[in-house]
Amino acid sequence: MYDVTALGELLIDFTPYGKSESGNPLYKANPGGAPCNVLSQLCKLGKKTSFIGKVGDDSFGHTLGGLLEHLGIGTEGLRYSNNALTTLAFVHLDDAGDRSFSFARNQSADVMLLSDEIDQEQIRNSRIFHCGTLSMSGEPSRSATLKALQCAKDSGILVSVDPNLREPL
Repeated sequence: MYDVTALGELLIDFTPYGKSESGNPLYKANPGGAPCNVLSQLCKLGKKTSFIGKVGDDSFGHTLGGLLEHLGIGTEGLRYSNNALTTLAFVHLDDAGDRSFSFARNQSADVMLLSDEIDQEQIRNSRIFHCGTLSMSGEPSRSATLKALQCAKDSGILVSVDPNLREPL
């Protein structure tokens, strides 16, 4: 039994990391994706968690999958795509330190999660089902998310949704 299963994006955030000697911006690759951020914090609190989502069958995707395993997040719902790359997000900071994002996400792996890739038993074996709304921003992940939400509702599982508004998406 899981305390929380989350569905959504798992990606690489490229965050500003200074400037090169020639003045070009440098970026640091960090794991990102709001649903997994929630799961990682719950693991630190001793909760049992699992993830449902898709990454590319590429170096970034395998790095992210390994990180989930290292953190103790269940990965049986993590799928690897041979046809799409792991999503990338570039974080920009304004003078006040407020963030904005640019996404390399067109036809990327997290949006390609299919309805038939949802393990409904994984959801049924959870106390809480959590998802964000980025998975609702395109097909086929929108249909997969709706299927997972319906499964949670039909099973009487508590549902948590993070609106996580990203206007560019």
